[in-house]
Amino acid sequence: MTLPLFLLVVVAGGLGAGVRFVVDGVIRSRVRTAFPWATTIINVSGSFALGLVVGATLANLLAPEFAIVLGTGFLGGYTTFSTASYETVQLIRQRRVAASLVSGVLMLVSSVAAAGLGLWLGSAF
Repeated sequence: MTLPLFLLVVVAGGLGAGVRFVVDGVIRSRVRTAFPWATTIINVSGSFALGLVVGATLANLLAPEFAIVLGTGFLGGYTTFSTASYETVQLIRQRRVAASLVSGVLMLVSSVAAAGLGLWLGSAF
């Protein structure tokens, strides 16, 4: 990896984290619930977007370097597995076992399905 590509990935990661912060705040201000909807929506939309990026790259519609900046950088900063894990553990600690199972399973299944759909759409062109 070249230094300029590395720096672009770093900047894109910071931008992705900033966008995640804003999206999280907007969703939390509109949806008042203990269930981690903001993190779920962010991770599912990020998985879909990553699927699109990978699909477009495999279809030679997107340069691999651009895919690295978008996928590893921006979307790596945007999505957040660690927050999802923490929020699910917090639900368990609050003895909200059903909500924790729904959170964990819903996020995993939805994220994988969204990534698959994005991959299919991205490579369909």
